[in-house]
Amino acid sequence: MVRLSKKVEYGLIALRHMVTSPSGEIVTAKEVADRYGIPYDLLAKVLQRLGKAGLISSHQGVRGGYALVKDPRDIPVSQIIYAIEGTAPVITQCLAEGPESCDVFNACTIKSPLTKVQANIDRTFHTMMLSEIV
Repeated sequence: MVRLSKKVEYGLIALRHMVTSPSGEIVTAKEVADRYGIPYDLLAKVLQRLGKAGLISSHQGVRGGYALVKDPRDIPVSQIIYAIEGTAPVITQCLAEGPESCDVFNACTIKSPLTKVQANIDRTFHTMMLSEIV
């Protein structure tokens, strides 16, 4: 089963919140955490990663918070996932960790079709934009 991590889910929720907020409005991690029942500390770390990736900007001070930097039509979901996780989601251990991680890699009869499935998943995340989640 392909499953996005909670960190990615929380990041997508926060980005969606930013997109749907009035234009130019800065949102706080506490605001997002409280509104959606997300653990604040985890969300703060996710937002830091999105900031380091250049997807959001951080504003310091009393009225500080976060704002989306790019147009949501220009942000592929794959970029968000990679910013948060450092890697794309994979469906098999051998695709994630290499052939040496699989005891039956050489005899495996499903690695070729699963590689095609993985390519389709990668393509979907690469072509789906943040704007489609809104």
